[in-house]
Amino acid sequence: MEPKKNPQANVGRNSSLYFAIGLALMLFLTNYAINYKTYDKVEIDIGQLDLEEIEDEEIPITEQLQTPPPPPPPPAAPEVIEIVEDEVEIEETVIESTEVDQETEIVEVEEVEVAEIEEDIDVPFSVIENVPVFPGCEKGSNTQKRDCMSKKISQFVNKKFNTELASDLGLSGRQRINVIFKIDKTGTVTGIRARAPHPGLEKEAKRVIGLLPQMKPGKQRGKPVNVPYSLPIIFQVQD
Repeated sequence: MEPKKNPQANVGRNSSLYFAIGLALMLFLTNYAINYKTYDKVEIDIGQLDLEEIEDEEIPITEQLQTPPPPPPPPAAPEVIEIVEDEVEIEETVIESTEVDQETEIVEVEEVEVAEIEEDIDVPFSVIENVPVFPGCEKGSNTQKRDCMSKKISQFVNKKFNTELASDLGLSGRQRINVIFKIDKTGTVTGIRARAPHPGLEKEAKRVIGLLPQMKPGKQRGKPVNVPYSLPIIFQVQD
């Protein structure tokens, strides 16, 4: 028995192909429908330009002011030369020549003596070449003379200074007086200055330093010089 259908007319054999084509078509239509946009038409009034209402603007004509040219300069006055008579007689000064010839006598010039100006130079006591010499400190080296002088001055001040003056002035405790003076080129004590807690102590310190004996002056490079000297005076006031 033969089948009634033609095997070539079987629709089901290409169903998968048709399904894929249909699915692709539906996806395309769906995407187009989603992305489709519409816009509302809005009437925009841009107005109308009426050229008849614009009138021609009249531009005024400006006139240029013409300034008159400057007047010509006046003619120059003629020079008048006045002739002045010479009433004053001028004596001519004759300039003598300073040139010397062979017949001119040459005067010998005597020797010119240059006077040395002595300067007051202050040399510190710690660096002077030859220290001032206190009476009784003539022997020994420069260092020994320096130590001897410091010792002698301290002993002299301790002996002559009135230590009871501080208690009379109402001071108590430890008192310090700074004294500065110079031993000049002649060995004399000059320029005494003192600083203390009370003017009375300063006055007493100046009095005692002024009693120092004459000394042999200090020397620098063999010449007498001024030597500054500082002396602290410290004592305790007994209550």
